[in-house]
Amino acid sequence: MKKIAVVALGGNALLRENETGTIEQQETNTTETLENLIFLIKEGFELVVTHGNGPQVGNILMRNDAGNQLYNIAPMPLDICVADSQGGIGYMIERMLRNVLKKHGIHKNVITLVTMATVDPNDPAFKNPTKGIGKIYSEPEAKKLQEEKGWIFKPSSKANGGWRRMVSSPQPIDIINQEIIESLVRQGNIVITAGGGGIPVYYDENNDLRTLDAVIDKDLASALLASKIKANEFYILTDVSFIYRDFGLPTQEKLEFLNYTDTVKYLEAGTFSEGTMAPKIKACLYFIKNGGEKSVITEAKKLEDKSYGSKITMEY
Repeated sequence: MKKIAVVALGGNALLRENETGTIEQQETNTTETLENLIFLIKEGFELVVTHGNGPQVGNILMRNDAGNQLYNIAPMPLDICVADSQGGIGYMIERMLRNVLKKHGIHKNVITLVTMATVDPNDPAFKNPTKGIGKIYSEPEAKKLQEEKGWIFKPSSKANGGWRRMVSSPQPIDIINQEIIESLVRQGNIVITAGGGGIPVYYDENNDLRTLDAVIDKDLASALLASKIKANEFYILTDVSFIYRDFGLPTQEKLEFLNYTDTVKYLEAGTFSEGTMAPKIKACLYFIKNGGEKSVITEAKKLEDKSYGSKITMEY
């Protein structure tokens, strides 16, 4: 059996803070990140690459809004916008990765898959939408859209007096085409998939696929995929080199080697911030609990360092 690593690229892998998001910036950032994956290939891993899409799908939604207002172009629903972002980002990653592989003399096929993930339409998350998407509106604009479209709005922490559309973040149940993904990667291909956590869909009473307005957590969907395809290792590449206990406090402590039990205790004690690190920890724990050998949270540029990142395993 070939070793498989699923690598989840965080937002900063594509777009850095304070950047405007030009394609040139995103291509440069993506290439720098992908250079670090060569280490895993040389270590004998076959790769599945997943990615976030927050800023990009937000821009697509704003283009939706502008096109509708200025030119009466029919706006597309959220699932189509997520699919658009998967295709665009996947294409960019694929092109940059092909160039990086060529530079290192590595001959591999790379393929991008637009990916759906099934969810439960009765997931409790639908009763409490928590994910902000799209632009920030004034309160009168938000109320009008809520009446016209049934969207849910909440005050935005990013702007005083601004309101933002909120959608739910249900748990992913399955990754559609996971068998094909596993087959492709075991044949030696690099697969780019599950962008933005996948497009959320569900099966109705007739077993037809339907969609709904939601956003799936990218890291949790990546961990689910990793377990389904029987990956050996799961990597979350983010903007910190290590996990820290009590990050930013006087009691801050680097946690480099963790086992499953201790990590659960830290999580339940509120050691990790719910808005940033806790969801990544939960994804890593899911992977380990479901048969994974090792989860790693680190910066991309630290991968070649033998002491890279924080590692979670079932046992020390």
